[in-house]
Amino acid sequence: MTVKQLSLPELVAACAQLGVPGVGLWREPVQSYGVEATAELVRDAGLTVTTLCRGGFLTAVDPEERTAALADNRRAVDEAAALGTDTLVLVSGGLPPGTKDLRAARERIADALTELAPYAEDHGVRLAIEPLHPMFASDRCVVSTLAQALDLAERFPAHQVGVTVDTYHIWWDDRAPAQIARAGAAGRIHTFQLADWTTPLPAGVLNGRGQIGDGSVDMREWRGYVEAAGYTGPIEVELFNEELWARDGREVLAETAERFVEHVMG
Repeated sequence: MTVKQLSLPELVAACAQLGVPGVGLWREPVQSYGVEATAELVRDAGLTVTTLCRGGFLTAVDPEERTAALADNRRAVDEAAALGTDTLVLVSGGLPPGTKDLRAARERIADALTELAPYAEDHGVRLAIEPLHPMFASDRCVVSTLAQALDLAERFPAHQVGVTVDTYHIWWDDRAPAQIARAGAAGRIHTFQLADWTTPLPAGVLNGRGQIGDGSVDMREWRGYVEAAGYTGPIEVELFNEELWARDGREVLAETAERFVEHVMG
């Protein structure tokens, strides 16, 4: 998504040229290109698919909507397995129209996971609950903190359900480092994602994820937290940013790799 202006073949070629070993994919471009074709494209380039994004949106009250959401998440699991990734990222869903009960919405997520987690395990896929910044609680994700995500995940075995640690969404939370340690001790950090926090936020706020090094987040500090918690998996950069999307995608990818070395690894 960081360079969504690139086609999948362009993305894979640019990653291979830059020495980026893996790529986190989103379902929409994968579906457009073809799941099997995408798997072959990535495999032939010597890359791995680190995660698939996204499943989730599991808070519906209406029975038909709930059935449709569960079916879509099963398809997402199937797609992840076909792509060769073991991790499906879940954005849990916001408050359904006309409701105001956050706790009930989170319980519906747990109910859905009761059905989805065993299905995912059967396909070799883990579910990674991603907490989103509280500004998204009404429309996108009623899970706003790592503590809330872990409270849900811990109802299931760690090899079935864990969490996504995303700097953009949790950097403000002084309890998050302890929750990262909690997640790591149980083997529940299933993916680690980076984006910076820059202000002012754009209209609609969704596409405000800043380039690494441009904002308020100490990336090395957060990398230190996840490494201290025992995480050794891939680190993804996930940026939604209209200004970056308007630029040449290969240039943005090269810049992102440089910023990663400077601000995360340096």
